Amino acid sequence: MRAATIRDGGVVVAEHPDPQPGPGEVLVRVRAAGLNGADQMQVRGFYPPPPGSGVPEDIPGLELAGEVAEVGRNVTRFRPGDRVMAIVAGAGQAELAVVHERQLMPVPDGLGWADAGGFPEVFLTAYDAIFGQGCLQAGDRLLVHGAAGGVGTAAVQLGVTTGARVIATVRNPDSRDAVAALGAEQVIAPENFAEHGPFDVILELVGATNLAENVSSIATSGRIVVIGMSAGASAELNLGELMHKRGRISASTLRGRPLEEKAILARQVEKRVLPLLAAGRIRVPVDATFGLDDVAAAYNRFSTGGKVGKIVLTPSV
Repeated sequence: MRAATIRDGGVVVAEHPDPQPGPGEVLVRVRAAGLNGADQMQVRGFYPPPPGSGVPEDIPGLELAGEVAEVGRNVTRFRPGDRVMAIVAGAGQAELAVVHERQLMPVPDGLGWADAGGFPEVFLTAYDAIFGQGCLQAGDRLLVHGAAGGVGTAAVQLGVTTGARVIATVRNPDSRDAVAALGAEQVIAPENFAEHGPFDVILELVGATNLAENVSSIATSGRIVVIGMSAGASAELNLGELMHKRGRISASTLRGRPLEEKAILARQVEKRVLPLLAAGRIRVPVDATFGLDDVAAAYNRFSTGGKVGKIVLTPSV
């Protein structure tokens, strides 16, 4: 098979042996695979696959959608020809990929491959962050930092459909209207965002530069959920202010979690989010798609910024 391959700090297309499904696993012919910030980090040598995952270190890709090509022993839910999508620990940006059947979700009828390929990582991440950690409820005020990216656009929509009041920070003025169209009540510049508080839940996708102002702008019993740190990993924290507000800070990554946790999250999203996707109440904003041969251009587009939503590779057509 052909796959996006990390070589000398960049990404090229190279041949690899076809993967084979083991017990409980499914071989997927990949039709679309989204790019994520973690892929960029892996290319630069900073974010390898989790130890023991069995994923090749030189093939990036944390999400995919495609057709079941073959099933391993003990697979009961899916069969060849089924349309599926999933998060994976890596190696998703290839013509073929092996996925445990418990991580797979069905692709809703009528959903295009690019949308399906850009859905799993960002919507599962956003769902886990704002509901699993942030305990978002109807009527809460949710602040989403860096809302023009994949996870940000997912979080905005999930918050809106839950009945929360969503405020989004977006640095690029040209991207704010697109984020507002997803249902955000306000789309603001990142500077002085605390003036728009207090917030019940803050989703931090940017990093440590926002920490002090996050703490000062949360409501009593407010929750800050950190899942991004592109703008720094260290900052000074006023514990007294956090204690006074009875606030909570949590942080997480999804990639290294055990299969059981990923399977539970997939079932939650399948039950609560896929019906919204199938009904058109949420969508996957796709900024651009690239064929596998243009993988270097896809990574370049991702890194230049200014996009709204996802960059998606289409390894098989």
